[in-house]
Amino acid sequence: MNKPQPVRYHFITGLPRSGSTLLSALLLQNPRFHAGMTSPVGGLFRNMLNQLGAGSEFGPVVTKEQRRRLSRGLFDSYYADQAGDKEVIFDTNRMWSAQMPALMDLFPGAKLIACVRNVAWVMDSIERRYRANPYEITRLFSDDTERNTVYSRVETLAQRNRMVGYPWTALKEAFYGEHASSLLLVDYDLLAQAPQKVLPLIYQFLGEPEFAHDFEQVKYDAPEFDEALGLHGLHQVRPQVGLQRRESILPPDLFEQYSKLSFWQDQANSRANVITARMQTAVPQGPATSSM
Repeated sequence: MNKPQPVRYHFITGLPRSGSTLLSALLLQNPRFHAGMTSPVGGLFRNMLNQLGAGSEFGPVVTKEQRRRLSRGLFDSYYADQAGDKEVIFDTNRMWSAQMPALMDLFPGAKLIACVRNVAWVMDSIERRYRANPYEITRLFSDDTERNTVYSRVETLAQRNRMVGYPWTALKEAFYGEHASSLLLVDYDLLAQAPQKVLPLIYQFLGEPEFAHDFEQVKYDAPEFDEALGLHGLHQVRPQVGLQRRESILPPDLFEQYSKLSFWQDQANSRANVITARMQTAVPQGPATSSM
């Protein structure tokens, strides 16, 4: 009997409100793939290392190789139900950008897809969901000082340990890091405007055969997760892929301030792969292009 091929792991990361749920919903259409919204594996991974690291009770008696096996075991145990009929599993977590050395050691050949977006529009999107739930006390803010006005809300989200600031700094670390060649940045606007152009480039980056996706019938929703956050509709995907043009609800000074943070537009000092507006992927071996 032929032994079943081991499952391959890839990772989805990046900024919030930047298309990771949409990308997962599209990848799920491929019967060979499993993808979803943020999983608990990242948190389990970090907590386990905290329990076994220097200064912990068990740190002195757990070897590096044991930690490595335990870390790999988290993924295999969590995804055991999918491993039987799926060849490729995408785990989603915004912390993975800051964990590339461990991921590259655990899963040689693994790739990270980071969904990005102009940070001003990320803030605008979160603020819209906040205002759409005016009778909820969302868990995004810890007290009235943080949630008082749009200025305090945006400033809080931008802190380096909060919803936008943490993944932004983590992604910047990965973008300029030693494993950047295993990272692909996908802009939300491009994914929403031209998914038929973007998806083949993602498959090319992954080294996977292309699949005919249906961009008119996309399904994904996570009402229980959004209800727990107090932000209903946060992970609901519209059935038809497209970009909805709108005016920002942020004050002009806030929008201008945060629109300057798209560091990935300058690729001069990075080996990361970036899908640009001209549908180019900058790769270490030279740019691979696909005309619109």
